[in-house]
This record gives sequence, C-alpha cells and structure tokens, in this order.
Amino acid sequence: MDIDSIVADLKKERDRVIKTIAALVGMGSAPAGKRRGRKPGVKAAATTRKRRGGISKEGRKKLSELMKKRWAERRKKGMTKLGK
Repeated sequence: MDIDSIVADLKKERDRVIKTIAALVGMGSAPAGKRRGRKPGVKAAATTRKRRGGISKEGRKKLSELMKKRWAERRKKGMTKLGK
C-alpha cells in the first residue's frame, strides 16, 4: 500500500469514529423536537414565527422584468464586442 491510500483509509476511519461519537453523545440528550428553546407548558400556537424573505407577485414580476432587461443589455454588449 502506498502512503496516499493509507492516509485515505485513516481519514475514513476518523470520520466514522467522529460520527459514532456524535451519535452516542446525542443519545444522552433530549430528542431534537424537544430542544426548541420553549418553556414547559408553552403551546406551539402561542409562539409567533417571523416571515422570512417572502416576495409578492408584484415584486417577483418587477424583478423578472429588471433581470430580462439586464440580460438583454449584456447580450447586446456581448454582440458588439464580437463584431456582430
């Protein structure tokens, strides 16, 4: 065996050991669904979530038009550089 294959095998073994340790450590803690930072007795409906990055139909249409215009200009510039 050459050095490169030995190093590759050792890295695979290291990754396997790290995953095994993480799984064992995770077994001792509460399930993922229980660790959301909620206080005992607080219902899910009582918490409010913030909406992230939603875009309206009008905003999507405006963005689409702007991008089409931008790409048309880039194509036009590209054609003039090529002499077409």
